[in-house]
Amino acid sequence: MTAVPEEMTAIDPAVAGGPEVLAPVRRAVPRPGPGEVLIAVAAAGVNRPDVLQRKGAYPPPPGAPSVPGLEVAGTVVAAGEGAAFGPGDRVCALVAGGGYAEYAIAPAGQCLPVPDALTMVEAAAIPETLFTVWSNLFERAYARDGETALVHGGTSGIGTMAIALGRLFDVKIIVTCGTDEKCARAEALGAAHAINYRTADFVAETKRLTDGHGVDIVLDMVGGDYLPRNMDCLVEDGRHVSIAVQGGTKAEINIARLMQRRLVLTGSTLRPRSVTFKSLVAEELRRVVWPFVEAGELKPVIDSVFPLADAAEAHRRMDAGDHVGKIVLEVR
Repeated sequence: MTAVPEEMTAIDPAVAGGPEVLAPVRRAVPRPGPGEVLIAVAAAGVNRPDVLQRKGAYPPPPGAPSVPGLEVAGTVVAAGEGAAFGPGDRVCALVAGGGYAEYAIAPAGQCLPVPDALTMVEAAAIPETLFTVWSNLFERAYARDGETALVHGGTSGIGTMAIALGRLFDVKIIVTCGTDEKCARAEALGAAHAINYRTADFVAETKRLTDGHGVDIVLDMVGGDYLPRNMDCLVEDGRHVSIAVQGGTKAEINIARLMQRRLVLTGSTLRPRSVTFKSLVAEELRRVVWPFVEAGELKPVIDSVFPLADAAEAHRRMDAGDHVGKIVLEVR
């Protein structure tokens, strides 16, 4: 077995700023504690929270590494006492930070086995969006067979994962996108409909596409003035789940309308949740969703792959907003 070195290459910016702060540095290799594994990282996913952290707008939770990166795939090289995985196991993992590095620590409960159907790049692009979409669309909003959901950001990592899961679990997904090209791509991936929010009123279009009824669920990452508009898209007893606030943290709603139509407004953030909670989600995913992954029926949409040393370019790609699916850093 390969010996674990004392130092590694990582992306650990000393200051907040633009993509240029994401330069490789040398850092000590972390050591796993009880219930944790040390992963020799093959690839790491790039996500919007990484960009916010880089800008200084989303600091790591207490105890998390300052190195960004919320999902990795690789091979376990060391394990703490009680860890369910051991050296040699191929895993992908949801982590609270530390992914942009040659080695990363993950709670064993937040790891999932990488089957032969996935490359390491594909495996690294799964955990963050899968945990997020599953815990919010299927657990918090309890999506059921035959229902319809409106998902904003249809060609983002979240949007493409929602489309994929909707296809597998008989939930019709309507998405919004910023260009006709992205709308066409979303529909090719399996979205029931895609609305160009720059050229059409997504509320009116959602009503038209559902014969005036509206959708059962809205999964929203915009916030701000989208909230009251999203409420107008919902059927009676509809559920609205907020998972990000890219358009603002405040909104004005008609409370009487909320009461009359018995709407549910909820939301969550995944990163600060406990290891216990995330491990329970991982356990459910392994039981319900992972058979589709093992069969090659669920794969992430990969937009582009960059070497770890080019993390700045990966962030420039995300900042530009032209990507479809996931951006991944290849580490080894």
